[in-house]
Amino acid sequence: MIPTQLVPTPDLLQVPWGWFQLLLSTTFLLHLLVMNIMLGWAIITFCNHAFKKSIPAESQLISQKLPFTIAFTVNFGVAPLLFLQVLYGHFMYTSSVLMAVFWLSIVALLILAYYAAYIYYLQFSKLSGLHTLISGMIALFLLTIAFFFTNNLSLMVNPESWVRYFDHPQGMLLNFADSTLLPRFLHSVFASVAVGGLTLGLYHDWQSRQGNQAAAARIPSAMNWFVYATIGNFGVGTWYFGGLPVTIRTVTGVAGAFLLGFLLAGITAAILSLIYGLQHRVRHAAGAILVAITCMTGVRELVRRQTLAPLFSTSDLKVAPQYSPMILFLLLFAAGLYLVWYMIKLVLPAKKEVQS
Repeated sequence: MIPTQLVPTPDLLQVPWGWFQLLLSTTFLLHLLVMNIMLGWAIITFCNHAFKKSIPAESQLISQKLPFTIAFTVNFGVAPLLFLQVLYGHFMYTSSVLMAVFWLSIVALLILAYYAAYIYYLQFSKLSGLHTLISGMIALFLLTIAFFFTNNLSLMVNPESWVRYFDHPQGMLLNFADSTLLPRFLHSVFASVAVGGLTLGLYHDWQSRQGNQAAAARIPSAMNWFVYATIGNFGVGTWYFGGLPVTIRTVTGVAGAFLLGFLLAGITAAILSLIYGLQHRVRHAAGAILVAITCMTGVRELVRRQTLAPLFSTSDLKVAPQYSPMILFLLLFAAGLYLVWYMIKLVLPAKKEVQS
């Protein structure tokens, strides 16, 4: 069977595809930031319990924040997932069906991780020797979810792997035939540890500027997580890029030039963030890594477009104009962001009063 015959016909769009692409990239960037914090903190706190004799103060800090980061990650993940389905739904729906057992299990894994995070938070002082087990369960559940997402995003752009369904029709298809699957997953994991460590560094830096001397002493430890994970990610990222098809790695045309430009800008910003990280200049490192993540988000999207180029282009999607749903979404999205900012603004003064 010819794999291209398995690709369904895409649906009509209500507005030109560029609007959805802009919203996909913007909302995915927001989701990526909070997701990295969530997964990074889960891994860091597990490693702290597993490899350190005493319970570090930052593990208790993470226990208090982890349930909220999971909630933010889930809520910020809804919009980019929907926009991805709008543009690439005929690919993603197919890949989701092919791995249906694993894809549907994400809901159960997420619930288990959420419950475990609340147990870890509410019973932290009573868990005693169970800290390593509970934090390890949280990290394992979240890592498994991340792997299933990575597999789906890999499978959706590789229709040639879809024909394996006829030999394995149980809905348990994993795309290990893709040479980039493992480095792509590890690239996300290392990035999460780096961002998680940097976020801890930012928190300690903020606390130290409020006069907390103990917080200043914790900045080097937090920045070590950022530095070592970032160094490791250079190697994993090279592995990932080297596994991409030659047609994508070769700079040809406008798309290839943009991909190379985003990639070089992202690498430069990541190197700069590493230098700042080694110097414990936390806020400078955060600014540089934000630029790097933004650029790599662009690289990610361009790689997907280039991979699917022989089969599909978003510019081919037909439009049946209907702008009111888009306008309503933009208004609600802006209102939602304002409410999140307002709630954070209310929480911070309350915490200051408790600490004083």
